[in-house]
Amino acid sequence: MAARTKKIPNIKPINNFALLLVLSVFQLITGVQAAAAGDEFSFRAILSMIILIAAEWAYVTLLYTLMHRRNFELEFIALFLSGVGLAAIGSVDPDACFKQLIIVLCGIIGFTIFVFILGDVDLCMKLRTPVAIGALVLLALNLIIGTVKYGAQNWISVGGFTFQPSEFVKVAFIFVGAATLEKIQTSKNIIKFIIFSVACVGALILIRDFGTALIFFVTFLIIAFMNSGDVKTAGLAVAAAGLGGAIVIKYKPYVTARFSVYRHIWEDVYGKGYQQTHILTGMASGGLLGLGIGNGNIRNYFDNYLVTTDDIFGFISEEWGFLFALVLVLSFVAIAVSALVNSIAARSTFYSIAAVAGAGMLLFQTALNIFGITDVLPLTGVTLPFVSQGGSSMLSCWAVLAFIKASDVRTYNYLGGVKKK
Repeated sequence: MAARTKKIPNIKPINNFALLLVLSVFQLITGVQAAAAGDEFSFRAILSMIILIAAEWAYVTLLYTLMHRRNFELEFIALFLSGVGLAAIGSVDPDACFKQLIIVLCGIIGFTIFVFILGDVDLCMKLRTPVAIGALVLLALNLIIGTVKYGAQNWISVGGFTFQPSEFVKVAFIFVGAATLEKIQTSKNIIKFIIFSVACVGALILIRDFGTALIFFVTFLIIAFMNSGDVKTAGLAVAAAGLGGAIVIKYKPYVTARFSVYRHIWEDVYGKGYQQTHILTGMASGGLLGLGIGNGNIRNYFDNYLVTTDDIFGFISEEWGFLFALVLVLSFVAIAVSALVNSIAARSTFYSIAAVAGAGMLLFQTALNIFGITDVLPLTGVTLPFVSQGGSSMLSCWAVLAFIKASDVRTYNYLGGVKKK
């Protein structure tokens, strides 16, 4: 497949090891504070952070020397977010912190392997059908043997391990969409992707994972718009989704209950509005600089799992401060900006679509989490990417980040569309 020749974006190089040193110092300080947050100093929490720092240095050093890579901006952002999540989780539950560390390390390894696979566009074209079939099989299994947690049948247990198939289908959805529409278009390709999209979203609605279904739909709109540039088509899809959403709300009591409390949380502070009102109160008490790690009240209102998953942004805002919470939000914006810049000079349409769709997915999921707990949007129960506790979510976030990394021509030592020797 012929590579496109485009000018590489003018990105000023940075001193990777100096930036990594700053990141490591920050993580070490927050790790110590997290370890001291409980009644007793937690060596497991600080050990988890030290291992993460060592893994970061090993990753950058090996790729810098062996693969001659110089672009680590995306990894630094993801590692910063993952480190914040690790410190926050460690301050609440040191045992869960160590488990989260293992998942983060697996995510980094998976990210590295996936970036390597994405380097071969022709291979990606061949894999799109098997990946699509695998995604549909996962969703079918979820419908058949999935177990219900927190109102949604989106968990599968195998040999003592529990995972969410929908998180891995997110990666497949972007991969299949970008690969299917990579070649200038035939109506057959577009129809295939629409059928695949409807099957994925329909399955998610059946298992009542409406937050993820909404993320899938927005990602579909991004891919469709990048493919056609037709606002009318996107508008028609939104109208159809609105009709479908109205039907779901009418006939699904679980969703109706979620919408009934939306914008009315202060009317039932100790009932349906308990979660969001206490989070908002905690965030307000934290002020600009926070109460300090371990000194917040949100951790006392809910169980550890809820604090470190759905509510983690509010929890961090209270203890780390509003200014730091703003830095977290800007980190996701930086990922999105990076995807847009990379897509301009990407070697093929596949990379452009995949990068922008991946960034859009992460940014929209972030918005659903933050705006949900603050009552700006209805509460959907999705996690905060890279930060929230969770194995499947963390692995899928690192995999989605690989799409953005692969779109950067510097990743594979390409210069002007021609691979350097």
